[in-house]
Amino acid sequence: MIDKIESKKNSLLKQKILTGANELSVIIDDQQAELLLRYLLLFEKWNKAYNLSAIRDVDRMVSRHLLDSLAVVSHIQGSNIIDVGTGGGLPGIPLAILFPEKNITLLDSNGKKTRFLFQVITELKLKNATVHNSRVEKFQPIDKFDGVVSRAFASLKDMTNYCHHLLEKDGFFYAMKGVYPTEELKELDNTYEVCRCLPLQVPQEEGERHLILIRSVASLDPKEITIPENNCLKGS
Repeated sequence: MIDKIESKKNSLLKQKILTGANELSVIIDDQQAELLLRYLLLFEKWNKAYNLSAIRDVDRMVSRHLLDSLAVVSHIQGSNIIDVGTGGGLPGIPLAILFPEKNITLLDSNGKKTRFLFQVITELKLKNATVHNSRVEKFQPIDKFDGVVSRAFASLKDMTNYCHHLLEKDGFFYAMKGVYPTEELKELDNTYEVCRCLPLQVPQEEGERHLILIRSVASLDPKEITIPENNCLKGS
């Protein structure tokens, strides 16, 4: 009886993942939906002991964590991506599942959380994902990254300052934010250009979400550099 209840619950969660992905215009196959579900269930299980998230309701985790991560999928470019301050693997694990052809590195200084991520990668057999337990300023990769993504890791200024050594010359910072970060944009060093500020619509989520794309001015031809006064045009 318990197995039947669990099976029905998991089936409903999987359908919610598929429906949410469809609303985001993100194409996922049944195998990817199954991997996302298995990750979610591992997250729920380990969350009780490792405090991966303040959210305890697994149904709520679908929109707040999985769909929120999937909302940035269509904007991620390059083949070598690092998720800085990944915590419980968001958005890094969903990105690894959706992009099996990309190399996804997960970086966090919290040993408990990286142990959880090793377990996830092992159980889900994610051959394209790598975990590193290190502070970002001490992490020195052999190869730099096409993209540095973070989900509420730090302010835009701190993100670019702490992570500048990780990024290829023509790479992008992808900063996942809640409300439009007006003050953070004002504080951003003028050696960086904000390319786009994208409002994101996450299914079943009422709060504001934005994705900020940033790159180094040094990577641009001087003729390309057009930094607005406030560093960003909302919704541009």
